[in-house]
Amino acid sequence: MLQIVTKTNTMRSILFGFLLFCLWATFARYYYVCKIKGHCGDQVEEVSSTRAKTLNLKLEDKIILKDYDQFAFEQNKIQPDLNADNNKFLDELAKYLKANPDQNLTLTGYYRESELGTRSGLHTNLGIPRALHIESLLEKRGIDGKRIDIKHEMAAGNDLTQPIQFDLSYAQADGRPDEYAKLQFTFRDMTYNFEFDSDSLKVNPGDPFDVYADSVKTYLTQNPELTMTIIGHTDNVDDHAYNDNLGMERANAAKRFFQSKGLPADKVKTESKGMRQPVVPNTTEANRFKNRRVNFKLD
Repeated sequence: MLQIVTKTNTMRSILFGFLLFCLWATFARYYYVCKIKGHCGDQVEEVSSTRAKTLNLKLEDKIILKDYDQFAFEQNKIQPDLNADNNKFLDELAKYLKANPDQNLTLTGYYRESELGTRSGLHTNLGIPRALHIESLLEKRGIDGKRIDIKHEMAAGNDLTQPIQFDLSYAQADGRPDEYAKLQFTFRDMTYNFEFDSDSLKVNPGDPFDVYADSVKTYLTQNPELTMTIIGHTDNVDDHAYNDNLGMERANAAKRFFQSKGLPADKVKTESKGMRQPVVPNTTEANRFKNRRVNFKLD
């Protein structure tokens, strides 16, 4: 009998200890979740986004989309930190472009003053690849990249509160040329910029342009029906005759470089547009640099 009583008391002690442990665990969880983390009852607070809800999409004076979160890019990064609102904006934008095939989109990528001089591949600044990354997200949503124009600007300061600007415009359906040339920055439609009054390609073995040239040579070898056209462009400093000649010198310098990589001369055509096809107004030195370029078109 004594042995039975002893076993009963032992079981009661174990059960009592287990109940005490459960009570302690419940209180500890309550204290951590409710008191420390503040996730209970009236203490729950919605964490608001630190991004400004100022992202709008306009067509001339008409607002198409408004009050979305701005996109965000960390210092020296070209991929955005997307949130749910960013993805919703891209979904709505893609839906709108599909429903309005007579309209095109311009993406302007911005970079901080502290990022000035930071390159990404062939691109002379981070604004270009940032805009290109957004373009790729729209292409995944079914938008033809040919409907998207890429531009780039340096932001004032280092806050980068608006890293990507979205602008709609009507496509030129009557054959009239646009006021400014459109840049794609794709493998088959690439751009290389020049310093003032120069036709020199500053290319070192292994750098991005050198790799690009090797890739073009391989691509054209594998696709013998295609050729490359190199088009030289200038800013508006000096007259048309001088700039037509400078544009051709730039195109021919690029052709010689591709020939040095093994690309046959008959696979490359050159021409010059001089200062007749700027991509932006020649109002600042930064803009004139954008206009001093050669375009590589594979077709």
